[in-house]
Amino acid sequence: MSALLAVEGVTMRFGGLTAVDGVTLAVAEGTITGLIGPNGAGKTTLFAVISGFLAPTAGRVRYRGEDITAMPVHRRAERGIARTFQIVQPFAGLSVRENIAVGAYLRHPGREAALAAADAVAERVGLARLRDLPAGALTVAGRKRLELARALATAPTLLLLDEVLAGLNPSEIRDMIPVIRRIRDDGVTILIVEHVMQAVMNLCDRVHVLAQGRLIAEDTPAEIARDPKVVEAYLGHGAAERMRRAQGHG
Repeated sequence: MSALLAVEGVTMRFGGLTAVDGVTLAVAEGTITGLIGPNGAGKTTLFAVISGFLAPTAGRVRYRGEDITAMPVHRRAERGIARTFQIVQPFAGLSVRENIAVGAYLRHPGREAALAAADAVAERVGLARLRDLPAGALTVAGRKRLELARALATAPTLLLLDEVLAGLNPSEIRDMIPVIRRIRDDGVTILIVEHVMQAVMNLCDRVHVLAQGRLIAEDTPAEIARDPKVVEAYLGHGAAERMRRAQGHG
């Protein structure tokens, strides 16, 4: 499989703080790739560089072989890169349908076409029954699905999911895993930042591990769960064992 996204030696400094330190990784087309690590490891900063919200101090980002390091956010969105955010902030006064349509306007400039596209996306993420509710009335799980839907409405080729499962209970997580998998099956390549190891084991083809801004490991989920460096820096022995058991039952 060819690399849809290539991050080449990316460093991001804020004054004297190095948040991302020389990270190189590739995301193969048609895959779900995980990005894990402790809080403060630089995962969301790296997402911001990939999506264009931050310009790296050093290094390059390539998408479909094209150097997009200096490309603004809206141009990357037009090329097919979309992201979600950890902190979900929908337009509370708009309906679920109208919130999704905001993303759909990127590909569908007419109102009726954008709303029709929003309806299709709402169906894909399990929000069809709630599409006429004001976004502010949604539960945490509903808002997470809405955040996913707004990004999906831009018709991305590469979707960056930043802790889309955070704050959900175990049954809500189980319900979301097949939604994410179906998005990949529909042809969208996914890079996901996640702390829910159950999801990482069930979804990801490859996993990259960041710690203190540096990439310390990259492998299959099963091998990551056995890597002593990852166990020491992030997982701990209990979580690593749970990951191995999940892989055995996946």
